[in-house]
This record gives sequence, C-alpha cells and structure tokens, in this order.
Amino acid sequence: MPQTTDFCQRTLAALARLDVGNPLYRRLARALNEALNGGDAAQPPELPSERNLSARLGISRVTVRKALDELARAGTLRRRQGARTVIARRVQKTLSTLTGFSDELRARGSVPGHRWLSRQTVLPTPSEAMALGLSGDDAVVRLVRVRLADGQPLAIERATVPQAILPSGDLVQDSLYATLTSLGAAPVRGMQRIRAGLMTEVDATLLDHEIGGPLLIIERRCFLADGRAVEFTETRYNGESYDFLTGLGQ
Repeated sequence: MPQTTDFCQRTLAALARLDVGNPLYRRLARALNEALNGGDAAQPPELPSERNLSARLGISRVTVRKALDELARAGTLRRRQGARTVIARRVQKTLSTLTGFSDELRARGSVPGHRWLSRQTVLPTPSEAMALGLSGDDAVVRLVRVRLADGQPLAIERATVPQAILPSGDLVQDSLYATLTSLGAAPVRGMQRIRAGLMTEVDATLLDHEIGGPLLIIERRCFLADGRAVEFTETRYNGESYDFLTGLGQ
C-alpha cells in the first residue's frame, strides 16, 4: 500500500523534528497532522487502523489511540467505534460569488460528486411557492441529492426550480447551473441565508456522521436577468467539513 507507506514515512520524519519534552502522544498527534497537511493527492482518504499504524511507526497502540483521539477532538479526524478513521477534509466556500457546488469544489482542487435521492415534478410547498414567486398550482422540479467531495459525503442538497424553466429533473445529470445555462436560464444574482443547526437522524445517516453533529444550513434564492426567481435551494452541510471565506473592505 504505497499511500500508507508514504504517509507513515512522513509521520516519522515529522516526529523526529519535534521537541522530545512533550508527551509522545502529543508529539505523534502533531506529526500525524503535519503528515496529513503536507501530503499530496496520493494521501489516503482514511487513516490506517490503530494496529497498522502502531506496527509501522513502532509505537504502542495506546499511544496511537491517544494521538488519534487528540486529532478527533481538534476536528482533524472523524472517529467512530468499530469503524474507520476518516480525514475530516474542509471545503472552503467564497461568499461573494455566484457559483454552483461543482464549480466551487473544482476551484478548491476537490473532485465533486453526488448521489441522487429523488428527482420529482411536484406541486410546491408554501415556502417553495413563496421563495419562487409561484402559486400553489404551479409545478416545480425538486432535486434532492447527497453532495460528495472527493468521494466523501459533504452536504444534503434540496433544489427547487419552476417546471416552466426546467421541464424535467432528468435533464440534470451533474451541475444544475450548467443545465440551466444550456436552457438559456442562467442565474445572474442570488441571495443566501446561513444558519447553524444540528444533525437529525436522517442528516447523520446521509452524511455518515453522529446525530447532533454540527450543520451549516444555507438557503439560496437565485434570479434571472428579468428578475424571475429560478432556484430555491436548501443545502445542509457537515459543519466539520465546510467553512466560508469573504472579503472585507472599508
């Protein structure tokens, strides 16, 4: 396993540079963190098992476990009893530009993906009708999917578009914005509302996390050049894997 071997070599090299005055588990936690942050595209998406790390690094499993627990408390790793230890990659989003999920991830050097949960033509809920400026009898296309970053679940997205603009959800294979652009309905401006929340049982199952974990919930409304609302989306992000960047000026 070249990825694991390379990761362990980087960890040992980092460990050798650290001050021996600190407890070994703390030094190991720092070395593991350096190896994670200093790696390239070949770094593993999840860490080797405690037993594997212990054998490769020549350090007791108790010490390895304490180091991994330290990184989990810092939000660098996600651990579950009896399950793999996953690297908690963070995706950064710029607030000042109107971009879709796929373009945003590609700009950050990540590979976007998704898993469809449903694509339906339905009547809007009251909140959808209000957000899109529709009556209760105007059909909408509702698209629900789990969004992935480098193969890991990052967000649950529920996008609603008037059927008068998007005839069928089957037209959307990947990027909603690319599909809208191909239909001559590219969004030109948008508004977002961001709030914090906690994961429900459904959220936790879909995002491979624990119930009660942190959520960032973003509601977005986007508009066409003629002022019509084209999209209303609620996206529920894993709060441990997503943050925002915005520029400030005076």
